[in-house]
Amino acid sequence: MTDHTPLPPARGCRDVPVLKQRGQREVFCGLTGIIWLHRKMQDAFFLVVGSRTCAHLLQSAAGVMIFAEPRFGTAILEEKDLAGMADAHDELDREVARLLSRRPDIRQLFLVGSCPSEVIKLDLARAAERLTRVHAPHVRVLNYTGSGIETTFTQGEDACLASMVPELPETEARELLLVGALPDVVEDQALALLSGLGLDRVRCLPARRRDEMPAVGPNTIFALVQPFLGETHAALERRGARHIAAPFPFGEEGTTAWLAAVAEAFGVPPERFNEVTAAPRARARKAIAAQSKELRGKRIFFFPDSQLEVPLARFLTRECGMEALEVGTPYLHRTICGPDLDLLAEGPVISEGQDVDLQLDRCRAARPDLTVCGLGLANPLEAEGLRTKWAIELVFTPVHFYEQAGDLAGLFSRPLRRRARLTGLERLPESAAP
Repeated sequence: MTDHTPLPPARGCRDVPVLKQRGQREVFCGLTGIIWLHRKMQDAFFLVVGSRTCAHLLQSAAGVMIFAEPRFGTAILEEKDLAGMADAHDELDREVARLLSRRPDIRQLFLVGSCPSEVIKLDLARAAERLTRVHAPHVRVLNYTGSGIETTFTQGEDACLASMVPELPETEARELLLVGALPDVVEDQALALLSGLGLDRVRCLPARRRDEMPAVGPNTIFALVQPFLGETHAALERRGARHIAAPFPFGEEGTTAWLAAVAEAFGVPPERFNEVTAAPRARARKAIAAQSKELRGKRIFFFPDSQLEVPLARFLTRECGMEALEVGTPYLHRTICGPDLDLLAEGPVISEGQDVDLQLDRCRAARPDLTVCGLGLANPLEAEGLRTKWAIELVFTPVHFYEQAGDLAGLFSRPLRRRARLTGLERLPESAAP
């Protein structure tokens, strides 16, 4: 088929030296992934085995009102549990039985480990096996860890999906598997594009409901839509599935390259590919141009947070005209992010892990026009005169594929526009200010 692979720069970043640091870090814990996973899987429930701090984190992050009944909760470990004065497994069994009797709609129950349950070595894997035997076949019980000791922000989703892979049924069918949680509207857009290309045997992990979960086998071909799914990638390959390596579908260029890699794997004719993608590509380019005027020529600095940093740096430098100074990521998976690294022109520092004080020093010395970082660093940096973008917004906001390309650029241009307006107001005479 026609080659839709973007032209790489003279030298990309796949083989550049990586600055690896293992000091103090500033990231959300993996429990936060529950906030988008519980919305995605409509018959699942996420039961965190943790402390009141875990419960407060989830409730504040989700903005849950007191009368709401979300699909997550916390089995709170009290002092007697932590001190070994009570059998935590017996208490967990009672809590699960009470939950399932009150919520008969639950078909998938995830026991989610936290820092407290990790510290006291509570064996949630054994608990999940025992509870599955008790509550099967109506409810399947799985476990994974979202502990801040073990995981960073988006690794919670990776651990959750990886826990599901061994339980997926076997198949010999040649199917495409989309891997990674997307908002329903974005997933529908992706499925419509793939259907237009003639690909109708497409499954999703995670599925919206348990009875829609995919099967996997040696003829399964999977494409990741999120770059932080290293464990899930490995688990699927252990099941015999084959990964399609491609840039991630951020922006017009990334989406086209991602779709082209899928189309090539399934032998889609070039004429059909061009027919299906021409109109949305044009819309995406127009939307990006409208939103990226303030970004051209501006310099950007990424603190490690979501593992979206590498494909976002590719998008911002190639499609929005920005210059990347440092691209920090919690973990750099070269197999998964390699196609994006190939397209990211050599120049920025690529850093893995974090020593937050040293990275703050580099950021202050560079004085970037925009800094992408976590909530804990944003306000202090704003107070020092640096414009920031919260990394957490990039996970909670629909940003994938063609129709969201302009919105993705807008997430980065808005802080610059806001600062320009505020600066303009500061310069107005007092009588002229609104």
